[in-house]
Amino acid sequence: MTTPSNTSKTARKHLAPSPEHPIVITPATTRVVVRANGRTIADTRNALTLCEASYPPIQYIPRNDVDMSRLTPTTHHTYCPYKGDASYYSITDLGKAGENVIWTYNSPFDAVEPIATYLAFYAERVDSIDTSERLVD
Repeated sequence: MTTPSNTSKTARKHLAPSPEHPIVITPATTRVVVRANGRTIADTRNALTLCEASYPPIQYIPRNDVDMSRLTPTTHHTYCPYKGDASYYSITDLGKAGENVIWTYNSPFDAVEPIATYLAFYAERVDSIDTSERLVD
């Protein structure tokens, strides 16, 4: 749940996860591979899975496991009352279709601090986010 980040910080709500709006962050149990424009852009065994309320789970990927050379930071920002301010990246080789495909919380609220600086991808805007390979303990 995010909204454009155009209101003053003092006027924004800050909400904590609750039984009515749970947020759970766990280490991913699968390898996560993201492909865009026919090429792998992220490949990790260290993702975090964020499950929030009734939304689909989101894979947050460490920057070290993302091909940052294909990304350009943008001026787009959104605000989530549960997570904080999100910054965005575009996938350069996707052109217009790659604008603001990736988001990150550089300084998230304490309740979701583990995802700080990790990157998440809009699944419908990349070729695939493959989570089929289970990790072995």
